[in-house]
Amino acid sequence: MHPVKVVAVTGGKGGVGKTNVSVNLSLALGQMGRRVVLLDADLGLANVDVLLGLRPKYNISDVLAGDCALSDVMLQAGENVRIVPASSGTQSMAALGVHEHAELIHAFTDIADEIDVLVIDTAAGISESVISFLRAAQEVLMVVCDEPTSITDAYALIKLLNRDHKVTRFRVLANMVRSESEGRNMYNKLLTVTDRFLDVTLQYVGSIPYDEAVRKAVKRQTAVLQAFSSSNAALAYRQLANRVDGWPVMTTPRGHLEFFVERLVQGS
Repeated sequence: MHPVKVVAVTGGKGGVGKTNVSVNLSLALGQMGRRVVLLDADLGLANVDVLLGLRPKYNISDVLAGDCALSDVMLQAGENVRIVPASSGTQSMAALGVHEHAELIHAFTDIADEIDVLVIDTAAGISESVISFLRAAQEVLMVVCDEPTSITDAYALIKLLNRDHKVTRFRVLANMVRSESEGRNMYNKLLTVTDRFLDVTLQYVGSIPYDEAVRKAVKRQTAVLQAFSSSNAALAYRQLANRVDGWPVMTTPRGHLEFFVERLVQGS
């Protein structure tokens, strides 16, 4: 069975730029030749397709209802990148039970051999849905920005995952920074509290600069990597993709999508 790297992008709060990170990281990995699937796991407020100006005919709820296969739902978003859109504004999707989650990811095992990396764009907050995706993923990429609530919310999420689900390793990305030192400072703030109160390992994976090109790209409903490929933000996303690509892929059963499914179900 082909091992798949599963990276969940999260941030604790809204407004830290998670979806932008998920989309541009996926596209940058795709440009490197990796076969990527981006799952929009914000099950109540889908926004990956909106960010990219895509109009899905089907979405995850259709797969769960048994109306179509996962392959029918996927949209091509760039070189080697496919997106699984969520359903927007559907209350029942936001309140999915763990078994439906399992059904959802079970659909992924059919296409496991066609994927190198599964990127999961989680919802904001600490709902059961968010936690189940994060505890099942191999890698948790915590996005922080320079707002006091961003650090406290990230800490609360790390504490919850560590205390209740024994997650011990987190990768930290500083987003929308004015300088590289600002990114480091944010990471150090978080590290100070986690080192004091928790038994976790935090690894700093760098920063994405504040860049007007990102705002312009969002207005155009396209990714900054595609619209402004030589911008500072696009360059930073390619560097991030290089780092993520270097993270080891587990060749044990834990590295397979089935294991990811089982972890998701065990949360029930």
